[in-house]
Amino acid sequence: MLDRRLLAPHALATWAARTPDAPALIHVDGARLTYAELLAESHRWATCLRGLGVGAGTHVATMLPDGFDPHLAMLGLSWLRAVEVPLNTAYVGPMLRHALAVSESTVLITTSAMLPRVAAAAGAGPRALPLLATVLLADGADGLADDAAGLDRGSAGSLPSTVAVVDLGAALATTESAAGFEGPAVSDVSSLLFTSGTTGPSKAVITPWGLTYQMWSWVPEDTLAAGEALFSAMALFHNSGRSGFNYVLGRGGCLVTRQKFSAARVWDDVRRHGCVALALVGPLTALLRAAPPRPDDADNPVRGVILGPMIPRMADFERRFGVRVATCYGQTEVGAPLATGWDHGPWENTGTRRASWPDFEARVVDERDEPVPAGRVGELVVRAREPWSLCLGYHGMPEATAEAWRGGWFHTGDAFRADEAGHYYFVDRLRDTIRRRGENISSFEVEAAVAAHPGVRECAAVAVRTELGDDEVLVAVIPTGPADAAGPTNSTDPTDLADPAAEGFDPAGLLAFLDGRLPAFMLPRYVDVVADLPRTETTGRVRKHELRARGLPPTAWDRLATSPA
Repeated sequence: MLDRRLLAPHALATWAARTPDAPALIHVDGARLTYAELLAESHRWATCLRGLGVGAGTHVATMLPDGFDPHLAMLGLSWLRAVEVPLNTAYVGPMLRHALAVSESTVLITTSAMLPRVAAAAGAGPRALPLLATVLLADGADGLADDAAGLDRGSAGSLPSTVAVVDLGAALATTESAAGFEGPAVSDVSSLLFTSGTTGPSKAVITPWGLTYQMWSWVPEDTLAAGEALFSAMALFHNSGRSGFNYVLGRGGCLVTRQKFSAARVWDDVRRHGCVALALVGPLTALLRAAPPRPDDADNPVRGVILGPMIPRMADFERRFGVRVATCYGQTEVGAPLATGWDHGPWENTGTRRASWPDFEARVVDERDEPVPAGRVGELVVRAREPWSLCLGYHGMPEATAEAWRGGWFHTGDAFRADEAGHYYFVDRLRDTIRRRGENISSFEVEAAVAAHPGVRECAAVAVRTELGDDEVLVAVIPTGPADAAGPTNSTDPTDLADPAAEGFDPAGLLAFLDGRLPAFMLPRYVDVVADLPRTETTGRVRKHELRARGLPPTAWDRLATSPA
């Protein structure tokens, strides 16, 4: 059984006793907290939140921007054994409403700048978010009126009268730090993390503390020692960011962070703060490699880069920057069941089955869940012998949980093949998730927003691959108009899909319509106006794999060709 002292708050307390003056958290803007200061602040947050009614099992949503507040909220809530629901700060409209509703959050910690978004999400009245009772403003309520923080409760975009708005900043300022908190057990639920939905809305992954620890527990032993620094710009609304923070605290190291990753500044950041480790995702690695070479590229303190996935010509990247690379296959629900060491092998592989804790099992199976021979493509399924190391399912979605966990194995929805040596190779996504710039995007939610446009009869969102190895969102649109009378063509020929009436549809107008309805990272880059979509002959369901196989059609409108990125 995993020792709970390895979990973030307990590890923080251990190192605060050993090295109280050592830096624990540094922001590139100059802010920093030592281990003693971070522990005291986390206790102050816990004390304050407890006084505001938060306790063990309380579902507390957080939507917090850059700075240390996301880290302090995570730690403060963990001391109380509350369940955090960290929300992507880009969430707006129906997506924000869905996340707050399905997670059954009763408290939301956010900022005054984000409050109008919350009010708009709750604008349908008390029934839209019946459980939300309190909104805590971490930055204070200065300049906001007494009536719902300056919002007219009678308007369509107002907070219901049942929701109290509290100045958390003022409450924290008058709270004295207290100790004596029990803190979480390995089996406690750490968070509900939203992952993309493909056949429905995004799902809230029930994440125990064991899984929060597990996702980074594969990292090579010599990556980070006590007193050393790791640079990561990964947000804490992703498990990779939360687990990475847990990893650093468990090692007695220092996390150096910034709001957004900057390829132009990352090497200056790591040099200035002496970072010996760097956390990246594949597309960011490609951006660094694509930058013009400099004579001092290898003149940096970084020993190891932790990333996923690897990119082509990985060895060239390692030589150029004088670093070693280790990678894993990661997923919110299962952490990192496959991983490499510094001797990672061919760049295409995601690693071998982890033999250490929590004793993973992995298989590549066919549609009947039977293992397939080496070299053959199937779905990756995993399980672990140690409890609390994988997700517990999807909150409020028992059918989706049963489907994912059928037969006692978690079905990842990803196509893999394995070789005779036990290396696993990612092939494709069996589901319709789109991954853009490190964000998982639900094709279902993109389609729902696009379909709400009055000029759209039907649509389908798919990924198109870029030269950086990342996805971009393409939405194929059937416009309303004369084509409606003709009905679906059920064509299997991509050349038959072009819409002769495409000139009457305005893609730029569609993007303007989506602004405020979708987070910026979900906005389609490409819009292809078509007469029909490829469909199955019997049910008329869209064959998305055929849309993906087309790649980028020459007829597609490119948002970036007409406006800044």
